[in-house]
Amino acid sequence: MKKPSDSTSTGYDIGDLLGLSSQSARKSYYPALQERLEELEQERNRYKWLFENALHGIFQANLRGGFLACNPAMARICGYDNPEQLQKKVIRLREQLFCSAAEFDQLRQELLDHGSLSARETRLRRADQTPVYVALTMLRRPDLGPEVVETFVADITERVQARQKLEQLNAELEKRVEERTEALQNVNVDLRYQIEEREKVEQELKVAVNAAKEANRSKDKYLAAASHDLLQPLNAARLMISALQDSQLPEAENRMVHQVHRALEGAEDLLADLLDISKLDQQAMKPDLTCLNLAAMLKGLGEEFEAVAANAGLQFRLRVPPVSLRTDPRMLARIVRNLLSNAFRYTREGGVMLSVRQRRDRLAIEIWDTGVGIESHKLQDIFTEFHQLLPQGTGGRQGVGLGLAIVERMVRVLGYGIRVTSRPGRGSRFEVSIPLEHRVNEAWRSQSSAGGAIHGNFDGLAVLVVDNEPAVLESMAALLEGWGCEVFPADGESSALDMLSEGLVPDVILADFHLDNCATGCEAVYAVRRALDHDVPAAIITADRSDEVRTLLRAQYLPILNKPVKPNRLRALLASLAAPST
Repeated sequence: MKKPSDSTSTGYDIGDLLGLSSQSARKSYYPALQERLEELEQERNRYKWLFENALHGIFQANLRGGFLACNPAMARICGYDNPEQLQKKVIRLREQLFCSAAEFDQLRQELLDHGSLSARETRLRRADQTPVYVALTMLRRPDLGPEVVETFVADITERVQARQKLEQLNAELEKRVEERTEALQNVNVDLRYQIEEREKVEQELKVAVNAAKEANRSKDKYLAAASHDLLQPLNAARLMISALQDSQLPEAENRMVHQVHRALEGAEDLLADLLDISKLDQQAMKPDLTCLNLAAMLKGLGEEFEAVAANAGLQFRLRVPPVSLRTDPRMLARIVRNLLSNAFRYTREGGVMLSVRQRRDRLAIEIWDTGVGIESHKLQDIFTEFHQLLPQGTGGRQGVGLGLAIVERMVRVLGYGIRVTSRPGRGSRFEVSIPLEHRVNEAWRSQSSAGGAIHGNFDGLAVLVVDNEPAVLESMAALLEGWGCEVFPADGESSALDMLSEGLVPDVILADFHLDNCATGCEAVYAVRRALDHDVPAAIITADRSDEVRTLLRAQYLPILNKPVKPNRLRALLASLAAPST
């Protein structure tokens, strides 16, 4: 039998295969083997270092039992001091490591079916029996055993807690959103209710405003109608009283006539003030601008108030340089007239002065008086409605406190300014300031004086008076005849034409604006002029104070005088009309 050590005929045996068949062969393979063994040792040491110093837990275990191996990070995750303690304490993964046996069973079945699972989140039980949230990546190793697995474990407790907190915040936010939504819905409901209520209130306000506007229109219509109806008898009474004043009467009767005259004057002023303040408050009074010889107008007003000064025993001075303006003559005249009336009303001794001065950038119309004066804290109150400077019974003719309110509103409408200075017991100064841009060129200074000679001689002057009120015709005739005029009264256009057919050739025509059957005094004037083929000087006397009527008469170049007629203004108008033919 051949020995194993005997060489075979082939010359190649197991020793040759292992590199050990001969001494020389062994020596030639040994360095390579030694180098390979060292590399394997280095590799093992490297993996061992990674295994022991890894941040994530790593373990090898049998799913039917416990740990086969684990690293320190796994021990830390599970709350143990070292891997040996973890391996010793946990001998059954299902009951001792996993918080939920059902979850473990599900993971085991998935590994058996698929061989691996990745980043599966679950809970492990720590040494103190508190749960720790982890993400498992597991690989089944059937080569090491039927249920041996290798697992990487990442502690995701902070992430899970952050996610839970975020979910909690989201839940709270959703709850707050729901609460806010509910609150907004409630607010919307309340808002819709408020809107509905506001709409109802607005609708009611619209109805109330419309009713108020309609009431104002009705009031305006009533005031216009009432003013015409009231001013007609007042005009007749005023003219009749003026005629009586010019006649020779016993002292007692003359005193009674004077008292009646003052009472009528007060009633006229009150009615005119009420009409004007109503139009001003409704912004229905618009300025009708035209060129005006201011000096002539103020001289006419001065002549009008000379009689007032004489009756009161006061001095009245007028200092007016030649100047012309573009303004509303009626409104400016009303402003100055109200200020003069106010000055004379509250001046018991001394006098009143009307002057015009040119300042740097304005023209100042000043009314000075030596009256009772006004206390400084009351200077602004005097321009309010129904405010009087003096209480009733302190002397002087009292009004109702509308004069200065009308002045303030008219000044504002014209774009002027007004101010007042006063010293109690010494007197007051009212100044109406007019911007210089309202001045016009010097050519207008040559216009004739607005008022003429009040004390002109009217002897034999033929005056045709057209009015549909018999009382007015009678009182006008009495007054004019007292001035020496020859008066021809007519109640309308046809009566006037009948007189012309009888040979009448009037020097002046004074016609009421509103006549019977919707006819107007303008039509009567034009009819007389056509019949005579001559432009007879004419003026319209009316109780209608509307801007429409005034604009119409201005366009037809017919002077206008409002009822009730003041005798001195009527005399001035008559003098200006009669001037060309006398």
